[in-house]
Amino acid sequence: MKNDSMEAHPECANAPCLLVAEIGINHNGDMDLAETMVLAAKEAGADAVKFQNYQTEDFVSDHSLTYKYTSQGKEIEEPQFSMFKRCELSDGDLRRIKRFCDDQGVMFFSTPTSSAGVDILREIGSSHIKNGSDFLGHLPLIRQMARSEVPTVLSTGMATESEIGEACDAFHEAGGKDLMLLVCTSAYPTTPDSVHLRKIPEMAGKFGCPVGFSDHTDGWKAAVGAVALGARMIEKHFTSDRNLPGPDQWFSSDPAEFAKLVRRVREMEVMLGSREIGPTPAEEHGRMEYRLSCVANGDLPAGHVLGESDIAYRRPAHGLPPSKVDELLGQPLLISVKYGEPLTHKHVNLAL
Repeated sequence: MKNDSMEAHPECANAPCLLVAEIGINHNGDMDLAETMVLAAKEAGADAVKFQNYQTEDFVSDHSLTYKYTSQGKEIEEPQFSMFKRCELSDGDLRRIKRFCDDQGVMFFSTPTSSAGVDILREIGSSHIKNGSDFLGHLPLIRQMARSEVPTVLSTGMATESEIGEACDAFHEAGGKDLMLLVCTSAYPTTPDSVHLRKIPEMAGKFGCPVGFSDHTDGWKAAVGAVALGARMIEKHFTSDRNLPGPDQWFSSDPAEFAKLVRRVREMEVMLGSREIGPTPAEEHGRMEYRLSCVANGDLPAGHVLGESDIAYRRPAHGLPPSKVDELLGQPLLISVKYGEPLTHKHVNLAL
């Protein structure tokens, strides 16, 4: 299950977390609206936008299956086939969106549901290929993603540990190298007790690859927590207007909420800082001004042998530190010292 090439992922090695606006099917099949959403995501601070280039027949054949959802404040029930069909993207649509994203300086990627869908994404230069949680068990498609040599993201909602392992194995055995997993809870919206962010470092260690977070919660807090735990990608459903018709609009982030998420995540990344243990540059002044020195507890003449009562501990740290007190005890003073004066190497003969 281990991915020895995890450092090959561009999101690794202390790079900023990749923030992805999941437009998905919120464009409702309208390419002008899709472009509007790309612009809104860019202005909100998204690094990338994600779409879905599925063929409905790849996963729905029973036209009697229905789906209930909230749209524009109303409860809607309609056939799944019809709902998905009207939001399909043609190869021409994908090329148009990719060109628009390139013009705007926004990364583009998508979720395919077939080998043909993988091929078109590779052809147009998609930055990644994303496999949805519902397709995690579709190992032939995952192998095709691996063979495409396009960095691949596997979402793990609803999956057991063994199912995730099987998907990772299928990817690597097919020659894939650049793999990322996403911790995901397939519930919309996800309540706080169902998020389980501790899966992020656990999965990174167990499967040996970068791990991100597909965020279906309300607001920005879960995303920030995910970054604090090492998430290398945050994906969040996005719409330019929650009042638009469609099954996913109501729980998607609008531009204002997504922009707040971006600000909070970037603040957290600054706070995470360095792994190096030691004082920060901001603390260097404090080390000198606020830490303690060994000081003379009275006026003491040259030749006086220092005892415990002769030494006090005071700010600033201009003299020998308290950790040197045992070495000071029993030492004769080389020169006299005044009350409160920091004791230094000029006063006693200590090894440096």
